[in-house]
Amino acid sequence: MIGYEFHPEARFGLAEIWEFIRADNIDAADKVVAEILSAIRGLVSFPHQGHRRTDLTSRPLRFIRVRDYLIAYASDEKPLWVIAVMHGHRSPRVMAAILRGREER
Repeated sequence: MIGYEFHPEARFGLAEIWEFIRADNIDAADKVVAEILSAIRGLVSFPHQGHRRTDLTSRPLRFIRVRDYLIAYASDEKPLWVIAVMHGHRSPRVMAAILRGREER
């Protein structure tokens, strides 16, 4: 058991990140996705290490940043539930809309 699961759209977001970076450099794309997955694996043992973003959601989600990417997750879910993986420089309104569209399990 890996200890975490992705919302289907979060998995799609991760694939989009890989595809975008791959257009320039496949090794860099692999490295960035590996870093994101490593950070998520680290959350399994210490799920409350992320921070809250009340500007994006009132739900009890936590967030961590890996490079330019923001990972939103439900820290109290077992297994850990990754809600979104998105570029951290997006408009907060867009990020909030993405999170609103993703229901809990």
